Parts: sequence; C-alpha cells; structure tokens
Amino acid sequence: MTFLLGSGAGFSGDRTDAAIPVVRELIRRGQPAALIFETLGERTLAAAHRAMRDDPAAGYEPLLEELLTPVLDDCLKHGIAILGNFGAANPDGACRVVAELAARSERGGASIGRVHGDDIRARLGELDLQRWEAESRELPGEEALISANVYLGAAPLVEALEFGAEVVVSGRVADPALFLAPLVHHFGWAWNDWDRLAAGMMAGHLGECGAQVTGGYFADPGVKDVPGLATVGYPIIEVEEDGTLVVTKPAGTGGMVTARTVKEQLLYEVHDPANYLTPDVVVDLSSVRVEELGPDRVAVSGIRGKPAPQRLKTTVCYEGGWQGEAEISYAGPNALARAQLAAEVLRERLTFRAPPELRSRLDIVGHASVFDSDAGDLQRRLLTAAGGDYRLRLAAEHAERRWVERATQELLALYCAGPAGGGGVRRQFQRRVCTASYLVKRSDVEAFATLFDATLFETKMVNERRVAHAAR
Repeated sequence: MTFLLGSGAGFSGDRTDAAIPVVRELIRRGQPAALIFETLGERTLAAAHRAMRDDPAAGYEPLLEELLTPVLDDCLKHGIAILGNFGAANPDGACRVVAELAARSERGGASIGRVHGDDIRARLGELDLQRWEAESRELPGEEALISANVYLGAAPLVEALEFGAEVVVSGRVADPALFLAPLVHHFGWAWNDWDRLAAGMMAGHLGECGAQVTGGYFADPGVKDVPGLATVGYPIIEVEEDGTLVVTKPAGTGGMVTARTVKEQLLYEVHDPANYLTPDVVVDLSSVRVEELGPDRVAVSGIRGKPAPQRLKTTVCYEGGWQGEAEISYAGPNALARAQLAAEVLRERLTFRAPPELRSRLDIVGHASVFDSDAGDLQRRLLTAAGGDYRLRLAAEHAERRWVERATQELLALYCAGPAGGGGVRRQFQRRVCTASYLVKRSDVEAFATLFDATLFETKMVNERRVAHAAR
C-alpha cells in the first residue's frame, strides 16, 4: 500500500500553519502516513546551542508549540506518526513540550521517542577526525568548544517507531533521514537494499525543504510564475514499496508541483549527482526520470543507490567572540553619494579607532551588498544615482565586545558627524558562534532510541536545578 509523507516545515521559522492542510489531506486519503518537521540547519543548531548556554531549559525549536498545536490531536487520532529534528540542542526539552501538548489533547498523552547519539562533544578529543571537503578551520581548543553533533541516519528513528513512538524527537539527523525512517519501518526495507533506500532518501530530499518543491523558492515573476504563494501547499510524497514515488500537494492550496519545481529541488545542494552522500546510502541520480502525470503530480523514478559511506559529517560549534551590526538610512536627492561618503568616513575612522584584529564590512543595501566584497570594491565601481533610498550597514566582529561596540558607535555618530540626512540608526550585539565540519567514523558513533519518560525528566531537571542552586 502507498505510504504518504507529508511536510510540516522546511526550516526553523517556517510557516506554523503549513501542516494543517497537509494533515487534512493525509486524513482524507486514509493511507498509512507520517508528518515530518524539518527545522534544523547548521546555523539554527549553532543558535540552539547558544540559547541553551544562556538557559539550560532552552535549545530546542522555539516555534515547537506553535507548529504542533494545530495538528497533534488529528495526528494522534488518525495514527499519523510525527517525526522532527526540532530537538536541536536539547531533545529532552522538546520531548517535555510534546508531552505537555499531548497531555492536553483528547487522547490525554502520547508515546514519544527520543533519539540519542548525535552529541559527541564529550568524546571529540578521542575520535579520529577528518576535515569535511574544503574545511579550513582548525579544531578549536576545549575552552572554546560549545558542541559537536553528528548527522545521524534513519536507524535510531526506525528504532523509535518500532518501540511504538507516535512522535519521534531528534537532534541532528540528516534531513531526509526523517522521511526515510517511516518508509523503512512500514515497508520493512533492508539496510542494504540500496536502491530502495536511495529512493526513500530522495523522497526526503524532495520534501525536506517544505514549499521549495511546490513553488515557493522556485517563484520568479515573469520568468517562473507561481500562483497562490500566500497559501502555498507543502509537499506530500507518495511512496510505493518498490521505491517509486510521486510528488504532490494538498488540494485547494496555492503553489504548484511541476517537472521544473521537482528538478530544481532534486538537485538542491547535490554536489555530485552520481554520488550524493547521505548517512544511510550514496545516491546515484545519473539515470533519474521526472515525469508529469497530471496537475500537481510528478513521478520520479530511476534512482539508484550505493553502499553507505564509512564516515559521517559532524558539525562543531565553538566560541567566536562578538559580532555587531549597525545601520543608517539615506534617502532623497543624491542619497547614494551621501551613503557612499558615510561608508568612506567609517572606513577611515575604523583604521585608527579600532584594533587591527577587528573585522568589518560595509554594505549599501539597495546599491551593492549581497555581491560585494568585504572591502567594498563593487560599491566603488558602480555609478552613483540621482536619488533613491539606501541603507548603510556595518558588520563587525572581534574577540572582545567593547571593540564591536566602539565600531558600531562610529556609525551612530554619523547622525551629526557624517553626511546630511542620515536617520533610522539601529545597533545590536551578540556573541558569535562559529561552525566547522569534520568527518567521524561510523563505527565510533553510538546512535539509539528510547521512549521518553516525562516523570524521570522532571526529576532530572529538579535535581540539576538543586545542584546549580547549591553551587551559587
């Protein structure tokens, strides 16, 4: 029987109502199904660890309650498993939130699976590490290390489902593994059935970014027009036991599923189409076929698989000092020339008001920013305009906060010490978390699942608070 994979989110900060029409469609279809929330990127994992450093109870997806509340009751009632990497840096905290939400549901509770093994910080110094691709950064010292998380595969997620988990919470797993796991569990695919595993991984790859495959990221007015983006439907992937799959979306939603939207997502972040590395299988897309079956229905076939790699990618987060931003606007006649003069004034001031270790960048948003260099070469080459509306942005980083504050204060001073007509200054500072990528041996990673016990977790949290209080 066809298994349905529904996407509820494609990144942290995604629309919190996106899963509602997906779940309605899954219920209407009445087939075995799972709902997937993919909310974790490398930047969001780093942010989660930073949040947990400031508050031990934080560190999971901040929108978790808003994402699950509209659909949890229906999923529990209709047997739709929920899997998500919304545990981020603190899967236990996410499990607690899910348990609280489930306790308020009609069911009055839920079986919650918790994936372990991605956090290898305590063992990092004893592992055989290799740099990932073009990684140039040295492994930080113990004093700067914040976290180290391995991209796990689908096996511990499957284990959680075999335990009877209705909601599975993980931290760092490979995004498409969230989609592969319920397929392996439902169909009983073997872990060396490379073609089926590859098809399942690509079903996940097509669904992991939410509306990207249904027209969201695809849209480019006049070039690639997409209807109804305000109500864009998130993808549903139909998968058969033999690994054939169809990409579609809920009826009545905006967006579109076409051969072009599917091809763009199929190749998204794929460096080598013949050797796309994932923890569970190396995917070969060199013979893939994409065929439109009808409106918003696209079949994908010809996916092949090879044995899984022997090493797994690991993201290491470490202290990176401080970073700050400051902005000021210039508008009206000769605005660009005034913004350019302000940038030159700041560059000159920073040469003698800041230490040489301070890194800074000046962008003129609306003129030259995204494609410019840190030195502002593009700004200088482009011609000025008679008028307009421009935003001068300064970004600065240093090991010490005081130098970042001083640099951004120089932009604030442009109110009166700079060109005419500047306004709307804002400044912000935050500790910087840097990331580096390494590869660890698969044999060195111990991944497994447990069923979450809210009572034990609450006891653990109380004891930790007592220890922390006693230490003050």
